[in-house]
Amino acid sequence: MTQRVLHPPVVVMGVQGSGKSTIAELLASRTGGRAVDGDRLHPADNVARMAAGVPLSDADREPWLRTIGDLLDAHRGDNIVVVCSALRRNYRDLLRDRAPGTVFVHLSGSFELISERVDARTHEYMPPALLRSQFASLEPLEPDEDGIVIDVAAAPVRIVDEAVAFLDEHARRVSGGAASSR
Repeated sequence: MTQRVLHPPVVVMGVQGSGKSTIAELLASRTGGRAVDGDRLHPADNVARMAAGVPLSDADREPWLRTIGDLLDAHRGDNIVVVCSALRRNYRDLLRDRAPGTVFVHLSGSFELISERVDARTHEYMPPALLRSQFASLEPLEPDEDGIVIDVAAAPVRIVDEAVAFLDEHARRVSGGAASSR
């Protein structure tokens, strides 16, 4: 029987182009979990606003964040990893209110590096023009928030190694030193 460490619900957060989807897929694969792209849960009105280059308001985001929080809570114990920008503290608080114990993997990098990545890719509705507003909105994890900040300049495998080490240590700490198995 294979032992699997049970992790809390995880949100891979950061601005567009930071690699959230790639890292979430790799992280879920490494932990035997499931990755969900939170962008796919946006209502059509939100997608249309973003496609037009209009940043979302807090009121626009709230139903989307509630949906993500409910998904995180419903799949706790499944090593769920959800992609969500979670740029502001109040967004992360809402997610934790809906799914207590959620932890955050914040993919962080310089505006220049991430801007290069955004310019080199095509996204169905996130124009590069929104990157500046995302950096302006970003509120880094605070000391009382459960999570880790990882520099996106590293290779994806190194980012995932660091995230898994953090999640394994978190699981040991929360379970009193013994990892749970399934």
